[in-house]
Amino acid sequence: MTITRRALLGASALTLLGPKAHATTSHAPAVVVGSGYGASVAALRLGQAGIRTLVLEMGQRWDTPGPDGKVFCGMLNPDHRSMWFKDRTEAPVKGILFLDLANRPIRRHAGVLDRVNFAGMGVYVGRGVGGGSLVNGGMAVTPDREYFARRFPTVDVAEMYDRFFPLANKMLRVNHIPGHFFEASEHYRFSRLSRTHAARAGFDTGFVPNVYSFDHMAREERGEAPKSALGAEVIYGNNHGKFTLDQGYLADAVATGNVTIAPLHQVTRVAREGGGYALSVREIDADGRTVAEKHVTCDRLFLGAGSLGTTELLLRARDTGDLPDLPAEVGEGWGPNGNVMVARNNHLWDPTGFLQSAIPTLAITDPSREVFAEIAPVPAGVETYVSLYLAINRNEERGRFVYDPATDRAVLRWQGSAAATAATGTFDRINDANGTGYRHDVFGGGRAFADDFCYHPLGGAVLGRATDDHGRVKGYRNLYVTDGALVPGSIGVNPFVTITALAERNLATILREDR
Repeated sequence: MTITRRALLGASALTLLGPKAHATTSHAPAVVVGSGYGASVAALRLGQAGIRTLVLEMGQRWDTPGPDGKVFCGMLNPDHRSMWFKDRTEAPVKGILFLDLANRPIRRHAGVLDRVNFAGMGVYVGRGVGGGSLVNGGMAVTPDREYFARRFPTVDVAEMYDRFFPLANKMLRVNHIPGHFFEASEHYRFSRLSRTHAARAGFDTGFVPNVYSFDHMAREERGEAPKSALGAEVIYGNNHGKFTLDQGYLADAVATGNVTIAPLHQVTRVAREGGGYALSVREIDADGRTVAEKHVTCDRLFLGAGSLGTTELLLRARDTGDLPDLPAEVGEGWGPNGNVMVARNNHLWDPTGFLQSAIPTLAITDPSREVFAEIAPVPAGVETYVSLYLAINRNEERGRFVYDPATDRAVLRWQGSAAATAATGTFDRINDANGTGYRHDVFGGGRAFADDFCYHPLGGAVLGRATDDHGRVKGYRNLYVTDGALVPGSIGVNPFVTITALAERNLATILREDR
């Protein structure tokens, strides 16, 4: 069955506070800030428990087609739908032959992808109802059990792997690419070539599950379904094929009748009020104009604004005196999940193919350097001879966020190099085995490696440090963290399955014990 955004979003009938709502004060028994993976779990489980819940999401609801008939724009022809209030797109890959072919000027708009830039690190995050699920590559990886146990020593690992990881995979509709399709498809020539080169260096490769429907992708290739993954769509959203949170957890949450979702509502402050919490909220339209300033109160507050958003709200609250008893651990333990992008050059007799799926399905493992390198596409529509990788390295390098009163923002203190060093060792070996070299025209600045941006921001309110072992923020009752801020900087693979499973585990306990 074809997964189309219009059909599924229409069927879900998400309840919204419309863009012209002018109410300045409201109360909800529970408020969830954000609508990414952890926030979506909270919304659904609260709604199922009969608790009236308001979800505040700073991005827009992505369900209205533009003049081209599509909700999202593609990577090769980005427009105002692509980036969150930018004058120019900021794609991770700049182009080829030192020409910035991937980026172009755009109109400032509430686009679906944001790059939040700090000194030495840019962080990509999704903006919209569904959060990061709208813009990621859908790689749904359950982490190595032993490494998960190292990261979360107080969590019952057996319970996570027997109950909550399977639940997360089921809810997210994780599926696997059929082997016959992968081996035969011209769109995965680039992956098969990298597999061959890795094998010559003595490295294993393995398939990576995904939330993109491979049944839909096969029909795309046969011309029986509209192209999305095979039409260079991913970082600015997929119009078809990918199962995102607005189609799953959030639609199910609204279907309980207890959950309301308010898009284009940005929470700017959190403070104690009475026995609960008060939030300052700015509602905007899609062009950034302020529609209303709102005062929202709640009895229970669940922060799911992502590692950056949740950490900034807590730091601001602590350091301005709104929540002065927040622990010193807030802001600590941040990491980019060891993200490094790498570009290699191939021989003229080893083309990568001008047809490439935008959805990765294969990864190289280097146990000696603890590198997990996903083979990424370059769906440029022309032959580039580029092999591209997102390498994830397990390391203990951590940054920290501090509050800057002059700008009223959280500032990242980050100095990292270990992930790039590990990736260099892995790919030097692959190049040596194949007589190949690096490409220096892909990321800008003549670099073959790019470790100055990440897709997987983790930490800032680490489980068991800033919170208790189930996400309850220390020092305050009925205040919870339910997103990637809980993960201590690294999980070794793409983190969204871990974030989802951890949120399921925490909400099960919270709803049982805190009612």
